[in-house]
Amino acid sequence: MEVGKETIVANALCMNEGDKDISYADNSLLQKTVILNTRRVLEDTIKDLLTNVLPNCIKVADFGCSSGPNTLLTISEIVDVVHEICRQAQLKSPEFQVFLNDLPGNDFNAIFRSVPAFLDKLKREKGDFFGHCSISGVPGSFYGRLFPSRSLHLIYSSYSVHWLSKVPDGVENNKWNIYMAKSSPPNVFKAYAKQFQEDFSLFLRMRSEEIKPRGHMILTYKGRSNQDPSAEFYGWEFLAKSLSDLVTEVIFFPFPTYNL
Repeated sequence: MEVGKETIVANALCMNEGDKDISYADNSLLQKTVILNTRRVLEDTIKDLLTNVLPNCIKVADFGCSSGPNTLLTISEIVDVVHEICRQAQLKSPEFQVFLNDLPGNDFNAIFRSVPAFLDKLKREKGDFFGHCSISGVPGSFYGRLFPSRSLHLIYSSYSVHWLSKVPDGVENNKWNIYMAKSSPPNVFKAYAKQFQEDFSLFLRMRSEEIKPRGHMILTYKGRSNQDPSAEFYGWEFLAKSLSDLVTEVIFFPFPTYNL
């Protein structure tokens, strides 16, 4: 049976597990900075969400959660905002049901080893106003359905949706490159743009079926400053050059990512 490109990507793409020097957990400062710098957006979004409805249990999904401290940082930021809004209104905080989604190869074990201490810390900090919080993992590609219809109050994804579901078709002539580069033929740029448009449309369609009426969604992802992708420097050229210097014959695996 032939293995599709989507299956290859889903099986191959995962961040380095654990907490050692080469792990994602120890090399994700940029992603942490993005989470912290977008807190104002998170605050405004949750305020608007709770203006419409204050459920007994807020159901939140983090798509592309990865592993390491950033995963729990995201949950902490959401809980902090909800807790502060309820404290100011002298209301008891609702309960939280948090779903962490990523590909099956993600290091979910590392996350869940940290959860008990994380929840204990939240209880100590928030006191009696803190509602119960449950955290569970949902492995699978976010380019398919993952949750029941109309089940989520808040959909969140940080630095994940630029990853494509597969390597674009028709980029075999992108010789000695693993991504879009200045030397790439024009069809390569068109193929990446087409794949992103298809994937992002699919992502939004899946989430539109899973989000509750008047639910909210926050997405942060990589972008570029120039409308012409061929004028951008992506940095992958250095990696491709290093690979070509290491071996005389190499099969380059294109990177399935796209900067909007």
